[in-house]
Order: sequence, then structure tokens, then C-alpha cells
Amino acid sequence: MFGLLTATASCVGTSSAGSASDPRSRGLVAHLAGRLDEATAAYFEALQQDPRNKYAFFDLGQIAHISKRPVGAESYYRLALAIDPIFSPALFNLAILRFEGSRPEAIDLYQTLIAANPDYAAAHYNLGVALRSIGKQREGDEEIAQAIRLDKTLAPPASAPNLNPGGTP
Repeated sequence: MFGLLTATASCVGTSSAGSASDPRSRGLVAHLAGRLDEATAAYFEALQQDPRNKYAFFDLGQIAHISKRPVGAESYYRLALAIDPIFSPALFNLAILRFEGSRPEAIDLYQTLIAANPDYAAAHYNLGVALRSIGKQREGDEEIAQAIRLDKTLAPPASAPNLNPGGTP
């Protein structure tokens, strides 16, 4: 078995975060510097200013996620998704969390993400891993092959020798 691709960075470039006086901007600076308590406080300040700030909820989810607090992470990702049901970073990270507890839910989350963003290679890859983990080898191989077609830097896992069902390079 091979592993899921993991979450990467915060939504630095996709938010409406402005100047350094903006609480979310301050939070991102602290977050990236590893000052998680400071980042958390700044994200909560951002939420006081805008209770529908999906980016602040997502960032709080990331902090909980990397701090090994999966219940908190899931709650924050779900809050972000309550604001924007197809918010790709939250869908992706929530699916990673749910993979251990509910693979069918993780599969549903990846499928929702791919429906909204069909070129999301990492989502295809992780969907393939999830499908293979429940015995859907062919479907999983097809998703992983699609991920590799979308992102040539992804390599097929050693345990999946025939991930090119279409025969194209």
C-alpha cells in the first residue's frame, strides 16, 4: 500500500488578506514562522472581524491538523465548508482526515473536489489510493493514472505496476 499525498501550505495566495495590519495576514506570517499560538490568536481576530472568513477557519484547521488534534481540525474544515461547500483546500484536508475514520466519506469528499476542480492531480491520486484501499483496484488505478497524466512529477507507487490503463505515456 502506498500513502496519500499530504496537504501542503495555507491558502496564502488565494485569500483577500491585505496588509500586515490585517489579522489574517499577521496570522499567516506567524503560522509560516511556526508561531502557532500567535497565528491562532490572529485567525480568531480575523473571525471577529468577519465570522464568514473561510480562510481563517481553514488556517485554524491546519494548525489543529499539524498539532495532532484531528477532531478540532475536522471541525474547522467543516466550518470553512459550511461557508463554501466546494472550497478545495478544506475538502482536500478533510478527506485526508476522514481517510482513517471513514474511507467512503473520504472518497465522497475527493469526488466532490474533483467535480469542482477536475484538474486537481493530488485529489485524483488520493482518490485512487482510497478506492484501492476498499478493493476497487481498477478504479483506483485509473484515478492514479489520471493524476500522473495531470502532474508528471507524480510517480506511480511501486505496489501498482500497471497504472496506465489507456496505454498512453
